[in-house]
Amino acid sequence: QVQLVESGGGLVQAGASLRLSCAAASGRTFSSYAMGWFRQAPGKDREFVAAISRSGVITYYADSVKGRFTISRDNAKNTVYLQMNSLKPEDTAVYYCAADQRSLGASSRYSEYDYWGQGTQVTVSS
Repeated sequence: QVQLVESGGGLVQAGASLRLSCAAASGRTFSSYAMGWFRQAPGKDREFVAAISRSGVITYYADSVKGRFTISRDNAKNTVYLQMNSLKPEDTAVYYCAADQRSLGASSRYSEYDYWGQGTQVTVSS
């Protein structure tokens, strides 16, 4: 079992940056989980944003955020981050972090993730 708490969301203008954080509390070592970020806009399905492997060596991004977003992790702090630059109105969504206890890589598949945070709202105005 792992508890995930996201923070760092907010209201920004297009072109701005935000950094989301996801702090994990678990009986298992944080580095035993691959981590991912997903987002869900109103009226849309939850979609993959970025993922990172247990050690942080492997990262994977959705095409829509590649080159603008960076996922990273600090296993000593039990935290995963999502640095979001050059934000666009279409990035507006609730952002969720998730933990995957089985994958050795970085998965984009929703079904691979076992634990989810409560989400943090990101709103980008034009």
